[in-house]
Amino acid sequence: MAASFMEQINFSIDQPFGIKLDDYFSQAYELVTGNHIDSFAYQKGVTPLSTQYEVVMWTVTYFIVIFGGRQIMKTQDAFKLKHVFIVHNFLLTLASGALLLLFIENLVPILARNGVFYAICDDGAWTRRLELLYYLNYLVKYWELADTVFLVLKKKPLEFLHYYHHSMTMILCFIQLGGNTSVSWVPITLNLMVHVFMYYYYMRSAAGVRIWWKQYLTTLQIIQFVLDLGFIYFAAYHYFASAHFPWVPMVGKCAGTDGSAAFGCGLLSSYLLLFINFYRMTYNAKAKAQKQRGSNFTPKTVKSATTKKTKSKHI
Repeated sequence: MAASFMEQINFSIDQPFGIKLDDYFSQAYELVTGNHIDSFAYQKGVTPLSTQYEVVMWTVTYFIVIFGGRQIMKTQDAFKLKHVFIVHNFLLTLASGALLLLFIENLVPILARNGVFYAICDDGAWTRRLELLYYLNYLVKYWELADTVFLVLKKKPLEFLHYYHHSMTMILCFIQLGGNTSVSWVPITLNLMVHVFMYYYYMRSAAGVRIWWKQYLTTLQIIQFVLDLGFIYFAAYHYFASAHFPWVPMVGKCAGTDGSAAFGCGLLSSYLLLFINFYRMTYNAKAKAQKQRGSNFTPKTVKSATTKKTKSKHI
């Protein structure tokens, strides 16, 4: 059996990891749904969570639960939930990693054979398999709403950046699915990479392990949004140029819709600004406070040491 598995290993454009992950993915999909994987097609009003009504209701419910729950928890003791939280983050680490690998396997052949512009702009880059992965990533965003519920039950601070990011990313994924925006894979794969590290960090921290690279995780998130915006602005420019201003300079036509292009640019821009502000408030302020404590401590230390030295001389 081991020899048989080794014989299957063959690195190529279609198998960048040496084995065809899609074969295992297809088997798992059929086992869970009872349908062949190629039968999937995202259809508005037919596929679960594919309507504006469903998204709005889930968003409203999310805010009712977290803000209503916070009010209720004011008179209650905080829940520990250590083991549940560890399992939650462990599973999200695995899910994010699995989706990331499947995206890479599907994207490498497109990029290698057709180039970057085709991959982010052409309608042909929106394949049926990628559409399924986009949809599964969208479903994971509903699962990730539980992050905020944990904060509420544990009576942790509920920051605007947290619930804004969670709720709006869910809406963003819904809008991009409806817009068939081929560039979607760029922010999604970068986000999945960040989430592998992020949920691993949460899992290990909950287990009591001190993680030294927390600050670098926030830096990685900021870099992620900078890269996102570079690709998104480029794709949005070519979409609007080809759709409304064909006389302006452009490389070619780009897939999407007015709403998906405008919403993606606006939301990801706000994310970048909010995460930069979070970094500044959290780490720069912390470094400044440590520096002030250090400067206040030094004279006292020197004075104390001088006093002791003087006293010893008198003795």
